[in-house]
Amino acid sequence: MAQRGRHNLDLVATHSTAVSSLLFAPLDDDENDAMSSLSVQDDSHLRTVQPSGTGTHSPYLHPTHQATASTSTFNVGGQLASASAAMNTPTVGQTPVGTPTLASPSTPRPPASRKSSSLRHTSTAGPADSISASIKRRPSSPSAKEGKYSSKSTPRVRATPRLPHSDDPPAPATAMYWSRAPVHGLLPMRSFRAHTVTLVDPVAWLFGGCDDKGCWRDVYCFDTETMHWSRPETLGDVPPPCRAHTATLVDRKIVIFGGGQGPVYYDSTYIFDTTTRSWFCPSFPSQSSLQNPTSQPQNPQQSPVHPAPRRAHTAVLYNGKIYIFGGGNGLTALNDLWTLDVSRLDPTSQATMSYSHGSFGAHRSYGGSFGGSASGGLRWSLLETTGKAPAPRGYHTANLVGNVMIVVGGSDGRECFSDVWCLNLDNLSWTQVNLQISHRRLSHTSTQVGSYLFLVGGHDGGAYKEDVVLFNLVNLQYEPRTVKGKPPSARGYHVTLLADSRLFVFGGFNGHDVFDDVHILDLAGAAYLPQVMSFRVDV
Repeated sequence: MAQRGRHNLDLVATHSTAVSSLLFAPLDDDENDAMSSLSVQDDSHLRTVQPSGTGTHSPYLHPTHQATASTSTFNVGGQLASASAAMNTPTVGQTPVGTPTLASPSTPRPPASRKSSSLRHTSTAGPADSISASIKRRPSSPSAKEGKYSSKSTPRVRATPRLPHSDDPPAPATAMYWSRAPVHGLLPMRSFRAHTVTLVDPVAWLFGGCDDKGCWRDVYCFDTETMHWSRPETLGDVPPPCRAHTATLVDRKIVIFGGGQGPVYYDSTYIFDTTTRSWFCPSFPSQSSLQNPTSQPQNPQQSPVHPAPRRAHTAVLYNGKIYIFGGGNGLTALNDLWTLDVSRLDPTSQATMSYSHGSFGAHRSYGGSFGGSASGGLRWSLLETTGKAPAPRGYHTANLVGNVMIVVGGSDGRECFSDVWCLNLDNLSWTQVNLQISHRRLSHTSTQVGSYLFLVGGHDGGAYKEDVVLFNLVNLQYEPRTVKGKPPSARGYHVTLLADSRLFVFGGFNGHDVFDDVHILDLAGAAYLPQVMSFRVDV
């Protein structure tokens, strides 16, 4: 076979302890959010946790990450009962502190208030406050915490790309191959983890995420054909800094839901029009606004009309609806299923809002005009499913394949999962896949490439991974596949997308460092895979 030279373009006894060191990583607002708020205990326990079988300090307890654990995405099991007394009760209608709108360094930044929300959870651990004085905290830039740049910051501009090179031996011409992207242009002035990247034609739109200083609210564009970075000016109601949200493409508009920063969890929805580069925030009423204040409620256990605040959830688009599954709300992991009807999405409309609850096609609807607020034609629905449902989880992945949503891995704050679940979105029935070989994963990515899912990186409960695992969508089993080149370093909380028979990996976090790099996996001989669509998932 022709050769070509390329440039470099025992989870057994130790598993529970290893997972504990993973999940006990501190959050500390957004300064030292080491493991994306998968903490279930306070920092007094952190200082005594050591991974089993090793004499070295846990990478999740790196000195730069030892700070106050003010909240957790998941707090489950026995810890929930003991921690509940030390945590503030979630409040209704609480609004986080406003953050300045992004502007050029020389432009004044007036404060921007966040629109009122029907539900917003905050969670503060009492024990952390008592030890915060004894823990050294990493210096933080106020401008980064607020999602803006320092007035002394100098834009990072690279006029010409730096072509990668490697001393690795030549690889077969048909082998998949890793290389680092030769990026240029106006480079991002920060690193990113728990961000989103959405592909619109050849341009990837990056929003939000965190670095080691805090959360961000800026937008960057990356051209997957020219490897050129740019930072567009945006208009409208810009979301607050956030991480671990979802971004779903709907007719050249990106729908952002949930996420949060520090102890604040969001339940709001934002829409970004990539054509006009403008933001829009539809308004939704609270539970109480749907009831007649002069009458007594007939059902005290009335179903919610809006998803609870959350982050680390997933979203897929099917038949004009965005399906939101799982995540964490600061108190526990979730496994509820919501849909947001975007079939009549119109960011300029002043439409009435309606809500529904029920199973399959039978919904109980709530509608009407509430103070002239705009929903943009959106409608939330809480769905009831059949069959055994997956355990509550966050930092999993969900892919839409035909009419089936495939959920892989995740964590409930105690365990890193290896299971795979399929949800038929036509009849809302869950099915668990019987795997011959399994892989524990959380904070990984799963990208459909034809009849395969490419799982890249993530965490297995013991360490971050750098491998690529292929899941066959025909026989629903994992397959080994050789990949050449120099892969991205082990990481999680990155983003992977498919563009022009190449996988692009953006950023991520390895327990110590947050990355701003872009890596490319050239499918080479497997470039035909994206064209393989004549199959269906049989569950």
